[in-house]
Amino acid sequence: MKELITEKRIGVIAGGVSAEREVSLKSGNAVFDALKGRGYDAVFIDASETLCETLGKEGIEIAFLALHGGWGEDGSVQGMLEVMGMPYTGSGVLASALAMDKEASKKIFQHHGLNVPPYIIVGSGYRSSEAEEDINISPPFPAPWVVKPSREGSSVGVNIINTHEELKEAIKEALAYGSRVVVESFIEGREVHAGVLGESVLGGVEVRPGRSFYDYDSKYTPGMTEYILPPEIDEETLKRVEDIAFRAHKALGCKGATRVDLIVDGTDLPCLLEVNTIPGMTETSLLPKIAALAGYDFTLLIEAIIMDALNRRGEK
Repeated sequence: MKELITEKRIGVIAGGVSAEREVSLKSGNAVFDALKGRGYDAVFIDASETLCETLGKEGIEIAFLALHGGWGEDGSVQGMLEVMGMPYTGSGVLASALAMDKEASKKIFQHHGLNVPPYIIVGSGYRSSEAEEDINISPPFPAPWVVKPSREGSSVGVNIINTHEELKEAIKEALAYGSRVVVESFIEGREVHAGVLGESVLGGVEVRPGRSFYDYDSKYTPGMTEYILPPEIDEETLKRVEDIAFRAHKALGCKGATRVDLIVDGTDLPCLLEVNTIPGMTETSLLPKIAALAGYDFTLLIEAIIMDALNRRGEK
């Protein structure tokens, strides 16, 4: 496999301008270091408004996307690369945009018969600067509620709350990250994440955060979360998790590697949360852990992701 792509100049694109910039830089540096360690012609690129010009100056032939959030994960950069005719890793424009938008992706999941938590959308009629008493939302399902921005990842702006007063504050916080907010029912259960690569499910991992939920610090601070590989659920439930993960991946039209997040409740019913089209690649990230259990070391996983991108462009 290595001989097929060592002569290609690979641009590892990370950073950008989103709230997940620091995590993206960690992912990008981990990928860059792994490629350089195996002798690849790799260039690290901190994404900015001059990204198109930078790719041309550096002579990049393949883009490895390690961008999280913002215009790096929502299809914008993917659209630019399509216009440039440059192979890139991960999902295309439409799938990236749909997966990034929690409202749109939930509606597609429901259309395909996939189980999601009950939810409502707080629309653009509210602003983060509005007075607390002006936000009057009463979800048609009981607390606790999960409040999250519609277009962020890494648990940025996410809160789990129990009262209407807390709900108002959480909505105001989430509105700082965009004009729409998802308020969904909190599902008590095991948090399980499945990895998909191309047309195969790699497996899953169960996460047990030290805090009340798998928040930003739990995701990116070593030692704050326990990782169970494989998940401590029965084989039949795990098969259902993997089936739902693959169906969600396909429903959005995803390509390459994705990570699918689910909750398995007390009745062993998997509930789909979201699909991540550019999973983290840091030392605490879940996809590399899942892939390792499936026999992929970190660099082999990177190579497989790159080969998937080239194969889709017909560059066998």
